[in-house]
Amino acid sequence: MLTRIVMILSIWVSCFSLVQAQEAEADSMFFAPSKYLLLDKGLQFRITKAINSMYNFDFAAAERDYAVLAIQYPDHPLPEFLVALGYWWRIEVDVTNEKYDATLLKYLDRSIDKAQAMFDADEENKEAAFFLAAGYGFKGRLYSERRSWTKAAWAGKNALKYMEYSRGEEEFNPELLLGDALFNYFSEWIPEHYPLMRPVMALFPKGNKELGLQQLEEVATNAFYTRIEAQYFLFRLYASEEKEPFKALQISEYLHTKYPDNPYFHRSYARHLYAVGRWPQSVQESKEILDRIDAGQMGYESNSGRYAAFYIAQFNERMGNQAEAKKYYLKTLSYGEESESQESGYYLHSLLQLGKIANQEKNKTLAKKYFKEVKKYAKRKHPAHQEAREYIKKNKL
Repeated sequence: MLTRIVMILSIWVSCFSLVQAQEAEADSMFFAPSKYLLLDKGLQFRITKAINSMYNFDFAAAERDYAVLAIQYPDHPLPEFLVALGYWWRIEVDVTNEKYDATLLKYLDRSIDKAQAMFDADEENKEAAFFLAAGYGFKGRLYSERRSWTKAAWAGKNALKYMEYSRGEEEFNPELLLGDALFNYFSEWIPEHYPLMRPVMALFPKGNKELGLQQLEEVATNAFYTRIEAQYFLFRLYASEEKEPFKALQISEYLHTKYPDNPYFHRSYARHLYAVGRWPQSVQESKEILDRIDAGQMGYESNSGRYAAFYIAQFNERMGNQAEAKKYYLKTLSYGEESESQESGYYLHSLLQLGKIANQEKNKTLAKKYFKEVKKYAKRKHPAHQEAREYIKKNKL
């Protein structure tokens, strides 16, 4: 339980100051200069295209522009941080894949070193503190995913320290509001879901989930740098915690439309279509995901394939097309094994359905094999394990 809480807190801290972008509408010549590079409207205009490329998984185009930025501002943490952000999104598609970890940490450390130099020269530099909070926050987020809890706690502690230093600069609002929003939401959510943590959370200021959601909506609408991250958290919270699937769908549809080659947004859009019962559209998007995996498109991999194949299988089962359902349940297993996700719900449910189909086809040996696999990968208290036991007993397998 403690490890789960550390991960939640690390994620919450890491989201304090992420660099995102929305469309700029005016030419840079009309923007007044700012004492902070992050608040330079001309720069925001110039890097919007690069950041949009990054979110659309055209990392090569984005990094060419970031390289120019690094030449223009060699001592500033922004260029390295933007490159690191791109590697985080490579990881986000499948957080179990560790191939990008070392590169992400390398760029985060470079950004942190430059921000630290700025901060050492002037502790009143809010921008330096901003990047230190973001850099350590992302390190904490990665370490929590890797279950490196000591490193995650150390990084989270540093992120919190510099988050406090970066407060007090009115110009940074509503960017800083994202941290407050996530704090308000999760500081109330954690004791609700983990009662044993209530004494620990009592040491923090009291949160307010409703206020947190309102603040996330404000950031998602009005912020420049943290807008997309706020939208990302909103659709996740609306889909899972708030039981507002249509709100989640609305946000994921916007993100997929804006960034059509982002596999995470694509997968989420298909999932939310499925959740609200718009199955033909979910199948259409899911087939597109599978086609992109087959074509080797950047970021489309087995984890997304597991989702997509399952939605297609479910649709065909509902339509009474058992042959197609069986085909895509088998694809779900194949993608699940490739991504080593045998304990996931989609994998386990696919095993269950394949076992039932095999039994209906009078192939009891195969049916037993599938149900045995369910019991192998699912914990005894898992609903799939219970359903497998009951089916075996009822059908005398």
